[in-house]
This record gives sequence, structure tokens and C-alpha cells, in this order.
Amino acid sequence: MPSGLRHTGTLYVVATPLGNLDDITLRAIKTLQNSEAIACEDTRRSSILLRHLGISGKQLISYHDFNEPAAISRIIRLLEEGVDVSLITDAGTPAISDPGFLMVRTLREKGFTVLPIPGPSALTAALSVCPLPVNSFLFAGFLPHKKGRKTRLEQLSSLGATFVLYESPYRVRKLLGELALLLPDAEIFIAREMTKIHEEYLSGSVETIIEKLPEEKVRGEFVVVVHPGSASSPGKNPLPNKYEEHADHH
Repeated sequence: MPSGLRHTGTLYVVATPLGNLDDITLRAIKTLQNSEAIACEDTRRSSILLRHLGISGKQLISYHDFNEPAAISRIIRLLEEGVDVSLITDAGTPAISDPGFLMVRTLREKGFTVLPIPGPSALTAALSVCPLPVNSFLFAGFLPHKKGRKTRLEQLSSLGATFVLYESPYRVRKLLGELALLLPDAEIFIAREMTKIHEEYLSGSVETIIEKLPEEKVRGEFVVVVHPGSASSPGKNPLPNKYEEHADHH
């Protein structure tokens, strides 16, 4: 087992900027500088950050949802050789609705050391400026695109508690329409394009948010905080199948 080997490498899970490249910690920079290999969700996007930081000569390993088994095997071989590896994603903290969970679990099961290098996270950044009560909340990440989406939303809506979702620009209007049916009295907070030129924060009722969103295609991923109104209750306003079918079209 790797735990019995001497001088095995360490996997560092490194948080990187959401958009503004200056939002990176000194420790993260030093970790990337000292790691011989860097596992990246997208090597092209990661190369932009590394050039900005003046970091070069690293072995870049493509690691994403579609090549996990092969990439993990490659990283295990490097760690067994004593090579330190950093894991980064396109933005924010790896393994939080981003690739990384399977790698972390596999390596820990095999006895390797896995350490976090904390930093930017879309979830905590949005909650820090959210005007809704978030001392207690459920983070649900991305909803299923189609199968299971209705059931998951109904489950979340029945809890009577604040919950947080990630959503793409292609489905954010669909999500708001679904919330209008399930939680018509909810208060909503939306964060979009955080730390970037066009960052935007909206709050209000579901109807208010729908009105405030521009009609043209919106850009950037969304963090959506949903605080249910007092009228919400389990099973209220179930999502009709006819709406679900209509909402599947972007």
C-alpha cells in the first residue's frame, strides 16, 4: 500500500480565482510553484492562470468527468514516485460541484495524503453578500438537467429551509419558472459573474427576479439562494408534467 512507501507525494486541492485572477492566495501560488505536476479540468484555461502567475515548466494533466479513471491512475503513479500534485479546476474550489471528488476519495482510500489549499468558492462568495438568512442552509449544487429534476426540486421545496443551487445561463429561466410554481412566496437571491466585469446581484420575489433578468441570453453561471416563504409546505403546488416538458426547451 502507498501508506507504507517512503517519500510518497501529496495531492494538494488548490482553490483558484472565480474570475479576477488576483483573487488567489499566496499559499496557493507557492503550492503551484512547488508542485511538479498540476491536474487541470481544462489545461488551456489553467495555462492562462499559470502564465499570469509566472509559473511554467509544469507537467499538466487533463482531469475531468470523462477521463477520471485514467487520470487518477496516472496521478497515483506520480505520487508513488514522490511527486507532489496540485489539483485545480476552471474556477473556485475543486470537488464542490466540480471534478475532484472521485480522485480525493480514491487517494485517501489508498493512504495518500490529500491537503486543501483554501481560497475562492462561488458558494461562500455569494452567501457572504446574500441579504437572506443563511446561518443554516442546504447546498444542492446543480440540479439534474431532465430526469429526476422535478423530484429533486419538489424534495428541496418541501424542506421549508433555505437552499442553494448552481445553475447555468441556459436553464436559469427554467429554474425560476419551476420555483414560481413550487414556492411562489419564496425570496430569491441570485449572484452572477462574480468578481468579473459584468458581475450582478439580484434579490426579491421569483416574479421580481424574472422581470429583472434581461430578455437576451445571459452569461455566466448562477448561484441561486432560495428562502421559502411562510406559505410553503410539503407537497404544495406540485410541478405539472406539462410545464416540465415545456421548460426543457432553452
